[in-house]
Amino acid sequence: MDDHRPAGPGDWPTDLFAWTGGLALAAALAPDRPPLAAAAGTVLLAAALHSAVAWPVQLYRRRYEYASAAEVRALVATVAIACGLLAALAPAPRSVPALGGVVALPAMLALRWARRARRRSARAASRVPVLIYGAGAAGHRLLAAMQRDPHCGYRAAGFLDDDPRKHRLRISGVPILGGRTALRRALASSGAAGVIFAIRNTDGSLLRALRSEISDISSYFVKVLPSLNDSLDRPLNVSEVRDVELSDLLGRRQIDTDLAAIGDYLTGRRVLVTGAGGSIGAELCRQLHQFAPAELMMLDRDESALHAVQLSIRGRALLDDPSLILADLRDAATIHAVFAARRPQVVFHAAALKHLTLLERHPAEALQTNVLGTLNVLEAAAATGVARLVNISTDKAANPASVLGYSKRITERLTARHGYLNVRFGNVLGSRGSVVTAFRAQIAAGGPVTVTDPEVTRYFMTIPEAVQLVIQAAALGAGGEALVLDMGTPVRIDDLARQLIGDAPIEIVYTGLRPGEKRHEELFAPGESDERPLHPLISHVAVPPLEPELARALSRSADPAALIGAMADLCVVPAVTIGSPTLSAARTS
Repeated sequence: MDDHRPAGPGDWPTDLFAWTGGLALAAALAPDRPPLAAAAGTVLLAAALHSAVAWPVQLYRRRYEYASAAEVRALVATVAIACGLLAALAPAPRSVPALGGVVALPAMLALRWARRARRRSARAASRVPVLIYGAGAAGHRLLAAMQRDPHCGYRAAGFLDDDPRKHRLRISGVPILGGRTALRRALASSGAAGVIFAIRNTDGSLLRALRSEISDISSYFVKVLPSLNDSLDRPLNVSEVRDVELSDLLGRRQIDTDLAAIGDYLTGRRVLVTGAGGSIGAELCRQLHQFAPAELMMLDRDESALHAVQLSIRGRALLDDPSLILADLRDAATIHAVFAARRPQVVFHAAALKHLTLLERHPAEALQTNVLGTLNVLEAAAATGVARLVNISTDKAANPASVLGYSKRITERLTARHGYLNVRFGNVLGSRGSVVTAFRAQIAAGGPVTVTDPEVTRYFMTIPEAVQLVIQAAALGAGGEALVLDMGTPVRIDDLARQLIGDAPIEIVYTGLRPGEKRHEELFAPGESDERPLHPLISHVAVPPLEPELARALSRSADPAALIGAMADLCVVPAVTIGSPTLSAARTS
């Protein structure tokens, strides 16, 4: 009984009309029927008493939601009190007020419920009919929110669910019309204008298939719940239903974070993030800030990026805060001085060069930043007793075939040698320089969109998800490991481009795989096994250590081809020795 329009003075005349009808019927049925004048006096007195009693309980002063339980209680109390007073004061037999009240009260309630039903019917007729895809817990909550919210713009015309046991059932009066194959038929028969996707933690392929099924009918829309990873415990607001985003189509699954364990190792600790101005580093800083570390130190060599991340965390960035550290990983003396002076207890190493094609042309830069810069951080951390360090790696380090992959695999091995932890994941949606960013820029310019190969696939995850994994890794992982997220099904880059293009008349041009690129990325190197002892979505793989002197033996002044070969050699287990022919060509002369 919840119509959010407050009960008001418009109900007063109908309640007096109910009193008049009830008392007239009671007078007509009374054994000793009162005279007409006495009956009329009783009706007028009932109207006066009812109005007088209703005033202090504010029955007609917009205090109660219309036809709510609170209004019903106030109405029952008003009628009961008026009835008692009327029995004592009315110029008619006492049976008349008693029977009149018994008849009038149900009439008052019936008039309210009839009016509420008419309003709901009119409101429902003005809402946009939709199908809800998914008759599980999320679909139930969405339907309940639609029916509860008087301002909701949608009306559930039916459910769709792929579980045949649910077909032909009803949920709160709304029929389940079939599964995916019944989509077009259900849209036509129900008059629905679109579909709201209400399935949590799907892999994205179902949503892509759903959109593809009706892509030729522009009048239909597809929307999703605000976040398929949101807890089912919180109330759902229908206004949060939104358009489909790229992350929905990729369908990342939920990671259940152990907040207690995370808080235990972060709260009150001194935490340092390298590469704090990058896409991953900045999100790391924002999420770490929520765990109230004793000090959050943000290190980067890009002063503008540091300004931006501080602004995003604190709403102002005066750049006079000791939490900002302007330094270059390549400067070993500075990095050691920073660690010695600031004494971090937890370190997240996110600084790296990451553009595969560019590093193929400049392997010495990958050596200096990704390899030697990481080694500077590792040695400074070991020298100052850092308890936890997480090195952020990439799936390109698994069975590497590029300079980027070689450099990150070497850093994984160096990290393992120092007893610290690696985290390995795929491409990150929305990061600077990502393929999605490039595609959107090309689409905005009118095309064409360039794709290397129509069959190339990549693993994707969102920035918040990647950061959540990194933070949880420090709580779950052990030194010498790499933690690998279950990234679901690889996504064809060609499909990704077409999803972003949509109906726009933009051409896709295939440019061919570039040096160092794989057609399909790998999550595990040969010999690595997929073991998940602590979390169903996180694999633990052992990483063979690498002696630091082998990495330091590499020279940025070496011939690029020889340097690349030497870096590739250091990825092989067991590692080559300093005296090997390939490595010798890249040594410092």
